[in-house]
Parts: sequence; structure tokens; C-alpha cells
Amino acid sequence: MIKKHVIINGNPQTLIVDGEVTLANVLRGQLHMTGTKIGCGKAQCGACSVIINGKVIRSCVTKMKRIPDEAVITTIEGVGTKEQLHPLQLAWMIHGAAQCGFCSPGFIVSAKQLLEENNNPSRDEVRDWFQKHRNACRCTGYKPLVDAVMTAAKLIRGEIKTEDLWEKLPSNGSIWGSNYIRPSALAKVTGTCDYGADLGVKMPCGTLQLKLVQAKVSHANIISIDTSEAEKMPGVYKVITHKDVKGKNRITGLITFPNNKGDGWDRPILCDEKVFQFGDAIAIVAADTAEHAQAAVDKVKVELEILPAYMSAPAAMADDAIEIHPGTPNVYWETKVIKGEETAPLMEKADVVVQDDFYVGRQPHLPIEPDVGFAYIDDEDRVVVHSKSIGIHLHHGMIAPGLGLEPDKLVIVQNPSGGTFGYKFSPTIEALLGVAALATGKPVFLEFDYYQQITYTGKRSPFFINLKYGATKEGKLVAMEADWSCDHGPYSEFGDLVTLRGSQFIGAGYMIPNIRSNGRTVCTNHAWGSAFRGYGSPQSLFATEVLMDELAEKLGLDPFELRYKNIYRPGDTTPTGCEPDVHSMVEIMDKLKPLYDTAKKKAEAESTADKKRGVGISLGVYGAGLDNPDGSEAWADYTETGVTIFNGWEDHGQGADMGTLATSHEALLPLGIKPEQIKLVMNDTSKVPNSGPAGGSRSQVMTGNAIKIACEELLKAIQKPDGTYRTYAEQVAAGLPTHFVGKYNTPAGYNGCDLETGQGVPFTTYMYAAFLSEVEVDVKTGKTKVLGMNGIFDIGTLANKLVVDGQMFGGMVQGIGLALSEDFEDLKKHIDLVSCGLPFIKDVPDKLVVDYVMTPREHGPFGASGAGEAPLTSPHASIINAITNACGVRITKLPALPEKVLAGLKAQ
Repeated sequence: MIKKHVIINGNPQTLIVDGEVTLANVLRGQLHMTGTKIGCGKAQCGACSVIINGKVIRSCVTKMKRIPDEAVITTIEGVGTKEQLHPLQLAWMIHGAAQCGFCSPGFIVSAKQLLEENNNPSRDEVRDWFQKHRNACRCTGYKPLVDAVMTAAKLIRGEIKTEDLWEKLPSNGSIWGSNYIRPSALAKVTGTCDYGADLGVKMPCGTLQLKLVQAKVSHANIISIDTSEAEKMPGVYKVITHKDVKGKNRITGLITFPNNKGDGWDRPILCDEKVFQFGDAIAIVAADTAEHAQAAVDKVKVELEILPAYMSAPAAMADDAIEIHPGTPNVYWETKVIKGEETAPLMEKADVVVQDDFYVGRQPHLPIEPDVGFAYIDDEDRVVVHSKSIGIHLHHGMIAPGLGLEPDKLVIVQNPSGGTFGYKFSPTIEALLGVAALATGKPVFLEFDYYQQITYTGKRSPFFINLKYGATKEGKLVAMEADWSCDHGPYSEFGDLVTLRGSQFIGAGYMIPNIRSNGRTVCTNHAWGSAFRGYGSPQSLFATEVLMDELAEKLGLDPFELRYKNIYRPGDTTPTGCEPDVHSMVEIMDKLKPLYDTAKKKAEAESTADKKRGVGISLGVYGAGLDNPDGSEAWADYTETGVTIFNGWEDHGQGADMGTLATSHEALLPLGIKPEQIKLVMNDTSKVPNSGPAGGSRSQVMTGNAIKIACEELLKAIQKPDGTYRTYAEQVAAGLPTHFVGKYNTPAGYNGCDLETGQGVPFTTYMYAAFLSEVEVDVKTGKTKVLGMNGIFDIGTLANKLVVDGQMFGGMVQGIGLALSEDFEDLKKHIDLVSCGLPFIKDVPDKLVVDYVMTPREHGPFGASGAGEAPLTSPHASIINAITNACGVRITKLPALPEKVLAGLKAQ
């Protein structure tokens, strides 16, 4: 142990510490200053940034022995408070720069030092600073962060005043469509928002720390598990195996469709008979400290019989491949599209035919906050699990039977979450926590390190697509044929649903009268497939949009012109045979045209022999929902102070709090209620109704409608005959109800797709988009740089512009990562944020521009459709098309790493 005298946020402190312990762990563990976050644990993300003696450092790797005596340390707690915000914290709120908010304290601390050194930086200097200090964000696309620093600098210089920044609301008081600040923003920018690990630090004494014994191979039979040596290790309370699980020891995949050849009970909570993928949990060590638990992990002996590992769909489909789940074929679900006439004769007669193979791989989600959670048994003998779940009621149903619990004996609560982007649509650690709490009878806490985050959690399901178009010489599409295999990893949960997205979105955006398509879900031994923003559309639309450029080239048409000929117009139908909910594609393209023409001229003028510039476009379409029929429930309570809204609209950074507030406030406008009089109770299965999971961009439509209905029921119940409203006291005195239920179900006629033909009406509302990317390709290295990106969206009316803008920026930048760098293929190589290709601020352009066509939706609350999926439908395709436009190289298998582009250049 060593003694350190330091000054933290102006307060002299004497610390007795282990010199090998990091500053982050001392701040968080000993001092409970949890505003400083730990993300990657490897100095790659900057979430742990603090200032020491005027220098920004990453505290997750800074050992206490390296900190000088009398060091002056500033953490987020010393930057500003809720009562006295620093200009940066205020600007972060004004610009919507805190989405999930997990990275915000690190960015704000880092920016504070920048502005102390230079209070008049350029945008490039801000970007250079964040790149130098490795501050990473996965949510925002970085642009709002730079905007916030520039605004804070103006405040510091006295060029603007705080009051100038607040948006003036309309006279009717409506906040719908405004830049009203989300309710959670203040806590996020001050570091007072408690995420899972922060709550874990504050758990009661005696809480057991959990570590996992995980498989280090991808496929094997388990012969034996010996825990005897591990159980003798210091501090170990219990080593938990499948023998300790009281229930079925399976997480049910809740099979979506009846023609699935599996039963959904294929994923063990703790492996008993087999290992199905690298990282599978075999045992849980529960100990008094995390260090003791980890030390005991290595003492658990697992004897295995290694089996062939099928690491891709083609490998698992080979004739000699064994069944990964004995009794269930590796190809366990199939889908078709049969629309219009037979396509084979039409292809033979078509003036022009193009065909190509495409691959979009295992894009990793890369949240800055690793998976984390805790569980305990409450005084009603219920197992209470806190996690990052974005489907609390869904996961309740998926894990309760495996744990052996009756439904009323399990509670799932969502903690504030540092981003999920869909991976938490699948249960990850929820069942493990439940098993450990039941097996030990004590509170338990489990936090992944970033290696576990990468290797254990699900990834985007790769699609192998062969796509073929037939067209007239004028460029009208007459037929499409598609064949795709979805590599969904070893576990079936939602595998049929994501494969169905190929039926719905390959060819979407265009009138294609005749389609024959076949798709299948394939079980493999690579990472299990979990939902990721766009869910099936980035794979489907990559093939769609790149092949459109190939068709344009063959026809000698401009890619814009070809698309304009074929986009949806009145009377056209989608690949599933239904009419689009609105017709705004022409208006979107008309907005895009002048931008496209200008960008083309600029690229031609600025290209050089060594650095070629190009422009590419793509269209995006996605449905707002999880396939009809769908529905949701919300409650509204009339109270002394206003109205309380209850729902399970889970928030993974997208702004569920703001969506709930904006929708309920708009519905309650006749009551004259202020936003601050609306209280939100969210995301605890013991307190809120089943609103459905926060996935598929369904929440604003489904839960938004439920909120609207609940509020309308409240208004009807409290209205007097003269049209005025009873006060809460009057309502109670009259013996009238104060609790109101809003239930929304999709209308009749929206019944999903026929499983034999793929035809039907799968969604009540859709989202539409167009992307324009400008790139520069270095012909000497093959490296592609995105110079700018425009996105034009029709997602109906906007509940909150600030929140929606942020979603668009973030999704577009995730598209840059998908196009150029992000991958999880090599289990030995792809192990952290950097190796998995996370874009840092200098990897993305400052020129990110978002615009809207707002077509009100009949079935959306106050005209809104969904939002979050739209920006990651196809921006990556526009980048790939721009690479071809720049240098003639066409990449059909992502990501377009420099070596792939360079190989294409050399082959020319």
C-alpha cells in the first residue's frame, strides 16, 4: 500500500491505495465518484478521462503509483453541478450531445482542458483534440459534440448568453417537434446518471462478484466439469454449474413462425452437454471480490471433445456438416417471395440483366459501456434482475422457464444504459444473474470486460446474397431474383425474423412487378446473431443498391436517373405486394438532386492522380414494427402534481424518455399541463405494463399510440359537462377513477406476410431515406476517406427534432463503419474497439447533413413513424458506390478495407 496526497476537484485528499490499482478504480471504488466511467479498460474510448495537472489522461490505465503527490485532479464532478453547470455541460444538453450519455463525462472533461488552453478553437482543432485523446462515441456521429464545444466556447468568450440558447416554444406550449431537452440530459452531463456499474459499486455489503468460466473453442461436447479446486480458492462462495439451475436451463427463442424446424429451446443458460460458440458460459464463480472470482475461474477444469466448427453459413450447409443441434437441421427456416409472374422467362427476354454476389458480415455493436447487471432476491421472494435489457417483458418470458420461476417471481428492470444498438434485444447476462442469485441466495453483480463484450454478445447476422435484376433498355425494372443465406450463429432466437427481412427489403424502394426469392436461416458456430440497428435491411439494401449502380453502368444511365425511374409512386407495390404507406420517394429524390449534381462537379474538379474523388447514392426503406400484428400498452395516472406515465419503452440512448414526454404532453395539451408536471415511470416489469421491446423502430408508433390513448382516456374521464377539467382533488372527491389504460393494436388488415409467398402487409408505417456520400480514395494505399454525407429522411412528423437529428447522425456514422472498417470475424484479431474498426472522430466527416420530408402517418401518433433504424438502412451502400465512382473498384463484400480496394486497383 502507498499513501498519496492529492487534490481532487479542489478538495485535498489523503488516499491509502494499492499502487498497482488504477486511478479510475480508486475514484469509483474507494471514493464512489462514479461520474468517471470505465468503458474499454484499454485507453481506447476516453470514457474515463480526467485532468491531472492540466493534462487529459485516461484513468482506466493510469496506475496510482504513477500519480505524483499533490497532483491536481479534475473529474466530471468538479466541472459543474446540476445547480452550476459549466458552459460545456449546458451546450451538451442544448445540442443533444448526450444520447446514451455514457461517454459524455469523458468528452466534457476532455473538452474542458481544450477550452482552458484555447477558448477559440476551430472545428478542426476540436476534432484533432478528441482524436488525440481517444475520446470515442458510438451514438452521436460526433457532429453534435463538436457543435457543443463551439457553442460552449462562445459562452466562455461572452459572445452569447445562456438565455439565447433556449428554444422558444409556440404560444400553445406544445413541445412536439421542438428541440426540447430530454429529461435525462442533466444527469448525463453532470455524471450523476447511475449506469449499471455505478449501481454495482453502491450495492450492499456481502454482494457477490461474479466471473464466468467461458468456452475457448467454438464447438465441442462437454465430457466433464470439475469445480473442486476452484471452490477451495480464497474468497470463493460458490462455483455454479448447470447442475445448480432449477429450471430447464434454456433460454427460449420464442420461435416466431410455425414452419421453423427448431423448437427454440436451443440456448443453454450454462452449457451442460455441448459448447456451441466461443465464449459460451460453462460455469459462474461467485466470490467476495472480482479478483478472487477471476482467479478461481482458471481453476475450473473442463474436459471437452472438440467437434468441427462451422464458422459460416456455407460451411454449415455443406453436405458433410453435422447437425450443430442434434435433431434440428442446420438450415432450420426458409422463406420465399412469389410476386407477379414467373421470373425466369422474363429474365431471358429482358434487354439487360445484371447479377452479383454480396456479403454483409458480423458488424459488432461496440457500445462504449460493456454489458453489466446485478440481481437479488427481494422481500417478496422475487428474483429481481437489473440489466441493459431493451425488452424487459420479452426477456422475462424468455428466461423465467429456464430459471424455474413462476412469472410473478421474476422482475426485470432496465438500468440507464450506455448504448446497445440492438444487441440487448437478446438476453445476455439476465439468466446468468438469475441463476447466481437463486444458487447463492445473495445479491450478485456481473460486469463484462471489453473482451467479453466483444466475444460473448451477439452480432449482426451476416447475409450471403445472390441478386439478379432484369430491366428494359430504358431502365425500367421488370423482374428480380434473390437467394440469400442468413448466418445466425448457434442460437435460433429471432433468426427467422431477421431472415424474413430479406423478403421484405431486398429490392425495397422500387417497383419490381415480378419477384422470385428464396432465403434461409442457417445455424453456425460463430457469434450468435442478435438484433442490430436496421435489422436485416443493411444486408438487404446493400445488395439492392450496389446492384442498382451495376445496372446503371450496364445501361449507360446515371445512377440517380435509374433510381428516379423506378422509385415508388402511387399504384406501386413493395416486395411484399402491398402499397407503401405514403408516397414521398419522389420528393426525397427531388431534394437530393441538386446536392448530387453539385457533389459530382466538385468531385470531378478536385480529383487528382493520387487521390480520386467520387460520389455515390443509395435509398433506404424500413418498417416501423416487429411485423404485424403488433401492439403496446401504457398507463396514465392523474395525480396531485400532474400526470404520471407508466410504460416499458426501453431506452438504449435513442431517447425513450423524450419520446414518452413529447407524446404524452401533446396528448394532454387541452389540460394545459407543463412538461415538468409529467412524471415518467419506466422499464420495471413490477411497475409498468408490457409495452413490447424497443426494437424495429416500433416504440414511437406502438407505444406512442398507447400513450396517446391512455392520455385521451384520462382527458375524457376528468372533463366536466362545460368542457373544463376536474382537478385531481375533485376527481377523487367524486369517487371517479384516476388510473387509465391505453392499449394499442395494429388495425385490421395489417396481418403480416404469408409464409408461402412472402406477400402481405407487415407494417402499418414505414421510414424512407436517401443517402449521398462523397469520398476520396488514396490510390497508393487503397484507403477510403468519407468527405461528407447527406441523409434525407421521411419518418413522418418528429416528436423531438433534437433527439431525431442525433439518431440520424449516429446511424449514418455507423454506416461509415459498416462500409469501411467494422468487423467481427477473426476471434483472435477482433477483440477490442480499435481492432473491430470503431470509427473515431477523424474517421468520419464533419460534413454530416440531415434533412426531412415530413409526411404525416395515418397510423402514427400525431403523424410520427419510427426513426432509429432509418439512418442505417443503406448509407454504407452509398459509400461503396462512391468508391466505384471515384476509382472504378467495386466492393461487394464488406468491409471495404484498404487492402481490398488496393487489390481492386491493381487488378484493373
